[in-house]
Amino acid sequence: MHSHRLLLVDDHQVVIEGIKGLFADHADIVIAGEATSGEQAVELASKLHPDVVIMDISMPGLNGVEATIAIRQAEPTADIIIYTMHSDQRFILELFKAGISGHVLKADDPALLVRAVETVCAGGTFFTTVTPQQLSRQFQGETAGDDEARLALLSRREMEVFRLLADGLALKRIAATLCISPKTVETHKYNIMEKLAAETPADLTKIALRHGLIKP
Repeated sequence: MHSHRLLLVDDHQVVIEGIKGLFADHADIVIAGEATSGEQAVELASKLHPDVVIMDISMPGLNGVEATIAIRQAEPTADIIIYTMHSDQRFILELFKAGISGHVLKADDPALLVRAVETVCAGGTFFTTVTPQQLSRQFQGETAGDDEARLALLSRREMEVFRLLADGLALKRIAATLCISPKTVETHKYNIMEKLAAETPADLTKIALRHGLIKP
């Protein structure tokens, strides 16, 4: 039987002990580590490579949001479930953007935390206060607004290059199409990705598709 490794993060030891008790009878769940601060959580995540991190938010020093972002960068395969008293949707949306897989309130039935871990381990997501679909719609709406502001920063030539890059054309082909040098295309590509806050060519394609600038 494959076991799933959990890292528990909360600045109150009594909460950690309570979570451990919830999973005491689950043979497929192993408590790999415990952290009482955000800094310790980031350090342990890098050492232990947990499958799931159960993360509190309100902690002194590095808080749960900052720790979540750091862990997602260092251990992108780790799923993070936020276990907190905070239920504000804007707050949850920020965490959703950071890549969390679940959100459970401490006021909820403790059995929901167990269900959250089981669901996440099976490849799903689990939110008790808002659905992932609602979060996705909010995220897409915000992203679209951000895109429009950033697209307005592109020059006419940059927009031409952007469309061709998003359509998957190679740099040399774009250069030939626009009668400019590959070096110039490379410079435009760098500036476009900076202005659109894109990390990969795939991000350019996603932005272009969202705004109907290329055909699916």
